[in-house]
Amino acid sequence: MEKVFILGHKNPDTDSICSAIVYNDLKTKLGFNTEAIRLGEINGETKFALDYFGAKEPRLVEQVASEVSTVILVDHNERQQSANDITEVRIAEVIDHHRVANFETKDPLYFRIEPVGCTATILNKMYKENGVAIEKEIAGLMLSAIISDSLLFKSPTCTQQDVDAAKELAAIAGVDAEDYGLEMLKAGTNLSSKTAAELITLDSKEFPMGTARVQVAEVNAIDPNDILVRQQELEEAMTAFIKEKNLDLFVLVVTDILKSDSIALALGDSTSNLEEAFKVKLNNNLAILQGVVSRKKQIVPQLTESFTSKQTL
Repeated sequence: MEKVFILGHKNPDTDSICSAIVYNDLKTKLGFNTEAIRLGEINGETKFALDYFGAKEPRLVEQVASEVSTVILVDHNERQQSANDITEVRIAEVIDHHRVANFETKDPLYFRIEPVGCTATILNKMYKENGVAIEKEIAGLMLSAIISDSLLFKSPTCTQQDVDAAKELAAIAGVDAEDYGLEMLKAGTNLSSKTAAELITLDSKEFPMGTARVQVAEVNAIDPNDILVRQQELEEAMTAFIKEKNLDLFVLVVTDILKSDSIALALGDSTSNLEEAFKVKLNNNLAILQGVVSRKKQIVPQLTESFTSKQTL
């Protein structure tokens, strides 16, 4: 049986890495020949989760087509967020919780998208549907993914399904979700050793918005000033990235995980779209986004509407 790769998106976050490992566990137990891989370096938060539950970091693969002909995508479906050579392989499955965009295949596939806060919440259901018991390590990784994507259940993307799944998984993993979750999130805010270029690509995704190309990066912090004190470095790195990728807008969102607010640092020719979308004025390229913590629900839809409404006038 030919091997199939299971992979999350570029610049992987905790859900992307953990869901690849988790789905590989399920597929393997169901008799399939799969391997969880990653498309980028893991962040401090994800490393904390893997170390805590004794899970091995997936292998880094830069060109998937050189090793396999078939892949399974988790936690993403947009082509520009996936492997650089994704068009050279067959996509057999997608398990995701994001919008569907910029995606098509030549062949039929298993396509499962649910409006929940985390891919791991869907995978928790799939274990039950297939009658496969969830082991402690796997439960811990799914719990970590849910906590990460929901910002410890504070994000507007968090659903009751995510909360219920987290409660079940915490019991299996033998941890208190609140205590463990805060410890894990704090581990992800220790970014002092990262370069500016690394900071803007740790959890960064590109989105087509009408005819525009927009990059939105997220960084969590206990104190956003710990990140923004490096604004000049960050702007230099963002400017270089804009030129390299020919972007119309780059937004770095620094989220205060304790106050559940964010500060946006925006550069590019289309910064006015951010001002329109959030009814704010940039001051020194910065704007406070009160109550905003979710890229998926509170940033991308609003920016997309701003770009598409302009282009249809």
